[in-house]
Amino acid sequence: MAKLKDAGSMHAERLTGRTQQIFFSAVEAERFSSPLAIDVDIERSAEFDGGPLTAREINRKITQLMREGYGTIKVLNPGAKHSLGVGILNRLNLTFEGSLGYFGCGLSDGPNIRITGRVGWSCAENMMSGTIVIEKNAGSTFGAAMRGGDLVCKSDVGSRTGIDMKGGTIIVGGRTGAFSGFMMQRGRMIILGDAGVNLGDSMYDGVIYVGGRIQGLGVDAVHAEMTELERDWIQRKLDLYGLEAPNGVSNMVKIESGKQLWNYDNLEPTEKKLVL
Repeated sequence: MAKLKDAGSMHAERLTGRTQQIFFSAVEAERFSSPLAIDVDIERSAEFDGGPLTAREINRKITQLMREGYGTIKVLNPGAKHSLGVGILNRLNLTFEGSLGYFGCGLSDGPNIRITGRVGWSCAENMMSGTIVIEKNAGSTFGAAMRGGDLVCKSDVGSRTGIDMKGGTIIVGGRTGAFSGFMMQRGRMIILGDAGVNLGDSMYDGVIYVGGRIQGLGVDAVHAEMTELERDWIQRKLDLYGLEAPNGVSNMVKIESGKQLWNYDNLEPTEKKLVL
């Protein structure tokens, strides 16, 4: 089990045994980016109308502009098409003026994406790094299996937000649905509004902060005490995206794993019944 040592940092945890922590060396800087990354100039901007194009044609157009050196791209009228902006392993400023369908902006590693409308199911699935900001609502499985970066929805999201989350930060400006944080493994989630039933069900690690009412906690999710360091971190994150906690950051509650399922396979059948 992990042991905590107060080092005055949000990353004070020291893990023993098997670990997912990776340590980088400054002399290996060339390995920090994808070998498929394209050299773009953020100062060069372009825009195009996605209305008459298919989803595949829109994605190909984005790639084409990146290869031409454009680092700031705006897509007009995306038309809620599915699977837009996926697989971008690159530094890029990308704006969708409108709404996206299912699986938008998944498998991203590096871009800063802004969506002025809504998004459907599984937005930012397997996100690795960068930022994605949605101005309106988002569907279910928001940020599924994400590993890094900041994923922000300024309004309400559906159920199973952050399912199987492995890192990064999810910020929800409104409400989230049932089973949010289900099987969460790492990372942090900030919910400024209400949370549905079974919040944090079967979470292994990570932290969920909630500013509104929690309809019910899931298996092995427990209340924990929030530190001043955490409050300062939450406030800085909210300031970055122009968000505010309705009742103040100091009144938010912290949910974490009770760690009763860490050795679940070693429990006897009668003990499993007590846990469940």
